[in-house]
Amino acid sequence: MSEAIDSTVPQASGGNAANHQSAAVAVLALGGIVVALMQTLIIPIIPMLPEYVGASAADTAWAITATLLAAAVATPVVGRLGDMYGKRRMLLVSIALLIVGSLIAAFATSLIPLVVGRALQGLASGVIPLGMSLLRDIMPPQKLAGSVAVISASLGVGGALGMPLAAIIAEYANWHMLFWVSAGLGVLSFIATVAFVPESHLRASGSFDYLGAGALSAALVTLLLAISKGADWGWGSATTIVLFAAAAVFAVAWVLWELRARRPLVDVRVAAGKQVLMTNGASVVFGFAMFAQSLVLPQIIELPEATGYGLGGSILVAGLAMAPGGLLMMAMAPVSSRITMTVGPKFTMMAGAVVVALGYVLGAVWMHSIWQVVVIAMVISAGIGLAYAAMPALIMGAVPPEETGAANSFNTLMRSLGTSFASAIAGVVLASVTMDLGGAPVPSEDAFTIVMLAAAGASVVAFVIAALMPKYRPAQGDEQTVEVEAVEGAAGIAGEADDAEGLAASRA
Repeated sequence: MSEAIDSTVPQASGGNAANHQSAAVAVLALGGIVVALMQTLIIPIIPMLPEYVGASAADTAWAITATLLAAAVATPVVGRLGDMYGKRRMLLVSIALLIVGSLIAAFATSLIPLVVGRALQGLASGVIPLGMSLLRDIMPPQKLAGSVAVISASLGVGGALGMPLAAIIAEYANWHMLFWVSAGLGVLSFIATVAFVPESHLRASGSFDYLGAGALSAALVTLLLAISKGADWGWGSATTIVLFAAAAVFAVAWVLWELRARRPLVDVRVAAGKQVLMTNGASVVFGFAMFAQSLVLPQIIELPEATGYGLGGSILVAGLAMAPGGLLMMAMAPVSSRITMTVGPKFTMMAGAVVVALGYVLGAVWMHSIWQVVVIAMVISAGIGLAYAAMPALIMGAVPPEETGAANSFNTLMRSLGTSFASAIAGVVLASVTMDLGGAPVPSEDAFTIVMLAAAGASVVAFVIAALMPKYRPAQGDEQTVEVEAVEGAAGIAGEADDAEGLAASRA
């Protein structure tokens, strides 16, 4: 187990301290929004990429795959480095990589530099978990719940703003402008982080686990390659099967090594604790549920009315229809915070799961106009905002303070795996359950209904996992738990209150 060599974080007092803390939260949220924008800005131009860079559609798909793989590798590694060498420092490194990657892509005229730039952008994906972990070190307990909720919601805001912004740029400007915007926002985030975000004085001791990082990276790369390219290569092809087998071997090797390592990349014993393990499991399922709406709703808006269910909208209309949901996700931050501080993050996660499930069930039977799609997206996003804000609380309430960077990063990785599974499974359904439209196959209405109901089922599974979580017992010596226990005692909801402790304790 790592040890903190300095557990004292200087705190200012009075209104000046509150202003500094609010500024830090705003800047960290900006970083999350910039990273989410980076991930979504390229989506509207994917169909045009072969023409832009002179490559086949199969090859240009690497502009997405490279970002996915880089993010999977970087997120747990950067989290651990943040615990060891400073979370703010690694935040700045991550943002700098995003800026460099954006500039390379902005100048790209062929596929290879575009893929390189997108991979460097993907290395910045650790910004959000690093920001949440940093808040635990610099914020007072009473403000931690709301602050973490804001950072968590920034992912939805960035995604919501990214699609319409990208659609406008793609329609009225050169596609390179997408990456100039990303670079400019990255510079703004970097400067603001230097100016307003303090460094945590918590440090994990020991050396970096290079072998563990290599094994985990190999497991993730082979798994995600198989998931993301399996449909193209064939799910029964030798390449796909070998990649899945290699992923399993590397994963087992990684776990065995981490159990033996003196300073592991991820403390597997802590990760195997019931609260952390179940929260990560719920994160995978919620990742699936979150991404399903991004696969279904824009397509329904953009498909022609001749299908009988398509709404015949443009890319811009689809982006604008999804935007209110993302903004609502941010608006749910104070609601999530209040629920968590009253009855605990476990109850917040369960409530979010119920709302998401209801949204998808509604979507399965009620998507006949754009305003209905907007309502459905808002319901789903509200539930995701509740649940996602609770996850870091549960994680940080069950791990030592000096390991929150690695633990939150690993949790973020689990969400990303869920989105990857959603993309693969939904892709198979939408490609298999089709109808003929002018001689070309397009997904049928039944295909979208199946995906929506699968996402509703995933939300129900997440609810069950959250309901089965044990009462959290704080680690001895964690000073923040005293205040959380007081909140718990007042709440008294059959064991759910334990997560309030997890939230406030871990966030400070």
